Amino acid sequence: MRILIAEDDYVSRKFLYKFLSTFGECDVTVDGMEAIEVFLSALESGQYYDLVCLDIMMPEVDGVKALKTIRLLEEERNISKKDRTKIIMTTALNDPEGIFKTYELGSEAYAVKPIDTVKLVEVMTKLGLIDQ
Repeated sequence: MRILIAEDDYVSRKFLYKFLSTFGECDVTVDGMEAIEVFLSALESGQYYDLVCLDIMMPEVDGVKALKTIRLLEEERNISKKDRTKIIMTTALNDPEGIFKTYELGSEAYAVKPIDTVKLVEVMTKLGLIDQ
């Protein structure tokens, strides 16, 4: 599995990298703009990401804008909904309205920090990314 982690907080980024790298190859970015650039590069090279974890609050481009852009890039390439990258939003805020908006924009799940790894594994299993 190929995984892209977009997280500006060093501790959260290292934690997600260490945990998720047990499930596949991880690339890490520190802001939304870099995440979009890396995602686009992967699309162009045919090395699609199976999972993208996007922090909602990041500098340059936030996770919501990055989510919109990623979904637009997939749409432009006629990638079907069943084949598109699974996106899990991460947030330090317990903001139901903001989280609901990310679902409308195409995220599959969200995780509130600090991330509960048991729940994250459950979500990845439900999304068909890993077998339990």
